[in-house]
Amino acid sequence: MSFQTKLESGVLQIKIGGRFDFSVHKQFRDATSQVLTDIKKIEVDLSATDYLDSSALGMLLILRDKVSGNKDLVVLKGAAADVKKILQIANFDKLFTIS
Repeated sequence: MSFQTKLESGVLQIKIGGRFDFSVHKQFRDATSQVLTDIKKIEVDLSATDYLDSSALGMLLILRDKVSGNKDLVVLKGAAADVKKILQIANFDKLFTIS
């Protein structure tokens, strides 16, 4: 499991590698606590994520709530087919921008 964040020009980039589950809860919460500052966009890079569970889906929903439900502010990007399938089953394609 790897977890990296970078804030650049108002874009918060979060990259999660390996398992996206409750084990990254604290890191994810700490990273997204910056949301209330001058963040224009949040990109969650799932290109190195090979698994996500319901706690990961919950963390993403909390993140969406922090930005007042604005679908365009949070982008889930680079998800592999298996991860993208989970997101689609959970109807996250209707709640988030997935690229």
